[in-house]
Amino acid sequence: MKNVCIIFLLSIIISLTAFGFTQSSKETAQSAETSKYLRMHIRANSNASDAQAVKYTVRDRVVEYLTPLVAEYETKTQATTGIQAHLQEIAGVATTVLREKGFAYGASASLETETFPTRVYGEYTLPAGEYTALILRLGKGEGDNWWCVVYPPLCFAATCENVVYKSKILEIIDRF
Repeated sequence: MKNVCIIFLLSIIISLTAFGFTQSSKETAQSAETSKYLRMHIRANSNASDAQAVKYTVRDRVVEYLTPLVAEYETKTQATTGIQAHLQEIAGVATTVLREKGFAYGASASLETETFPTRVYGEYTLPAGEYTALILRLGKGEGDNWWCVVYPPLCFAATCENVVYKSKILEIIDRF
């Protein structure tokens, strides 16, 4: 009986240890996957219809501003460093749009680690998890939001009309 108890306890310990390693390796794999991407998150001031509408105008102008910058980045590190160097300009683009549309509040931009749900971009599926992200807050940033991927530029290809540039983005994505 004593041997049966010892074997039972050892089985439980081994099972729990194996589960812990499995869980840890899954988390490590997910972390490796999420570390490849630089995402963008634009938070509207509120859920009022005008705040939500201007969020999309801001998105269009910020993407237009970022597109030539992002085309030059060949690694996530380059993208992160480049975006970090342009945070004031990015916030400035957003604030200019807000002012043009008659809003008194401005915008702020920062790079942060943020949790995102699973998201599909064409043939790419990004798992839920923590990602480095360009966070653009419009005013209080308390409304519904819009997000995409800055690097590799998965959400920018559809907004670009220059065929040569689209080819550049596809080259970057293919290399990635």
